[in-house]
Amino acid sequence: MHAALVIIISILSIQCVVTSTWANYSEGLEAYKRRDYATAVREWRPLAEEGHVQAQVNLGWLYLKGLGVPQSFALARQLFEKAAMQGQAESQYNLAQLYHNGQGGLQDYVQACGWYEKAGLQGSVDAQVNLGTLYYNGRGCREDHQHAFYWFRSAAQQGNALAYTKLGLLYEQGHGVLRDVIQAYKWYSLGKMSGEQTAIQSLDELAARMTPVQAAEAQRLANEWMAGKR
Repeated sequence: MHAALVIIISILSIQCVVTSTWANYSEGLEAYKRRDYATAVREWRPLAEEGHVQAQVNLGWLYLKGLGVPQSFALARQLFEKAAMQGQAESQYNLAQLYHNGQGGLQDYVQACGWYEKAGLQGSVDAQVNLGTLYYNGRGCREDHQHAFYWFRSAAQQGNALAYTKLGLLYEQGHGVLRDVIQAYKWYSLGKMSGEQTAIQSLDELAARMTPVQAAEAQRLANEWMAGKR
């Protein structure tokens, strides 16, 4: 067979496989949207076994929630790990959560820290908050309040309400940063404006120890931050 013809046939074969794979994935997605989870499982399982990363993530989610299949944290962990190894951020976060909570296997804070960090570096805001908490508490990650500050600040840049509150705590306590009640008030205020309940109580307690001038300056900084996010 002529070499050029062989190449053309090979390309066409690859295109057919890709088209078929995409069709099966899309059919699974449409079934999922209809809440026909059994069909979604049937379409995604072969793709997941072949290494299709998004099918692995989606199928892992179905096992995690028990949709269309019996709930299995162990199988969810296996699927998320396969996708996580391919660099998929959502699966890295989900895998970290399973290790963190001891679901589907042994609880392992070191693994949780590692996978949160991989997801956090890709911008997962929830991973960043959880990673900051592990660094703050020295659980799985070494105790390092400066690293905790870094990850809380990264999450705050994305508007995460819990991260605002965590930053307020660091500034109030002087952990990882110089103690600064104005900055603490600012971050608690941002948490309160975002509806974070812990921030509301913390803000009220801190305000009782501040002068009106300090509180006004802190509120100005909080308003300035919010204006920059619009």
